[in-house]
Amino acid sequence: MLAMILSRIAIMIPNVIILTFLLFAAVTSFLGTPAAIMLGEDASPEAIAELNARLGFDGPLLTRYWDWMSSALSGDLGRSYSTQQAVSDMVAAALPLTLELALWAIAVAVIGTALINSIPVFRGVVERVTAGISIIGITVPNFFLGLLLIYIFSVQFRWLPTTGWAPWSDGVITHLRHMILPVATLCFFYFSSFSLVFKAEYKSIENSLFIKAARAKGISEARISYRHILPNSMMPLITYAGLSLGQLVGGAVVTETVFSMPGMGRLLVDAISARDFPVMLAVGMIIIVGVMLLNLLADLTYGLVNPLVRTAT
Repeated sequence: MLAMILSRIAIMIPNVIILTFLLFAAVTSFLGTPAAIMLGEDASPEAIAELNARLGFDGPLLTRYWDWMSSALSGDLGRSYSTQQAVSDMVAAALPLTLELALWAIAVAVIGTALINSIPVFRGVVERVTAGISIIGITVPNFFLGLLLIYIFSVQFRWLPTTGWAPWSDGVITHLRHMILPVATLCFFYFSSFSLVFKAEYKSIENSLFIKAARAKGISEARISYRHILPNSMMPLITYAGLSLGQLVGGAVVTETVFSMPGMGRLLVDAISARDFPVMLAVGMIIIVGVMLLNLLADLTYGLVNPLVRTAT
C-alpha cells in the first residue's frame, strides 16, 4: 500500500506542475495581459505597460510562473484586486463550504446508489424507478433542477430555506436544513449516472457461478445481495466516482450560484466577473490540487474494498 501511495504521488507532482502552468499561462497570457483586460480596449499602450509592471506581469512567462508558484507554496496567494483582501483569507473562508457540499453529494450519491440498487425485494419496481430517475438526472441541468426544488420545497410547501447558508454555529438543524436542497441538486446527477454504472456491474456479478452456488445452498437473497454481490460491484462505482470529481467542481459552481452560497464556486464566479486574477489563479490551483488528491483518495479506497489491489502494488 505504501508503494502504491508513493507511486501515485510521484505521478501527481508533475501533473500538478503542468496543469498549474497551463492555468497561469491561460489566465495571464493567452487571454491577453491582465492590464489590457482590466483597463479595456480604449487603454493606451503606456497605461497597459505601466499597470503590467506594477502588477508584476511584465517579465517572462516562466519567471512569472515560478514567482507565483513559489509564493503560493509558502502560503502567499497575493491580494485581491477588487477587495484588497488576502486571497488566502478569502479561500479559507470559502473552501470549507465547498468541501462539505462536495463530500455530502458524493457520499449520498455513492451510498444511495449501492444500497437502493441492491434491494432484493421488488427488484422490478426499483429498477424502473431508478431508470426513470437516471434519465431525468442526466438530462435536466443543475440550475433548472435547483430552481425546481426551490419552487417545490421552499415556495410551495415552505419546508426548507430558499437560498443562503447557515454555519454550524447557528445550530445543527439550521445548518442541515440549508444544506438539503443544494446537496440534493448536486447529487441528483451523480446518483443517476452512478446507478447506470453500478447496475451493469451488479447484473454481471449476479450471473456469476459463485452466486448461483450460493443460491443453490439456500442462502437468502438479502444476504447474497448485500454480502456477496454488493462488495464486488463497488469497484467500478468507486472508479467512476473518482473520475467524476472534476465534474463535481463545475456542478458546485452552478449550485452555489443558484443557492447564493459563499463557497469556492461563488468566489470563482465573482472573480471572473471582476477580472480578479489572483483569486482566479488561487481557485484554479486549489481545484487542480483538490481533484488530484481526491483521485488519490479514490485509489486508496480501492485497496480497502479489494485486497487484491493492495497485494498487486
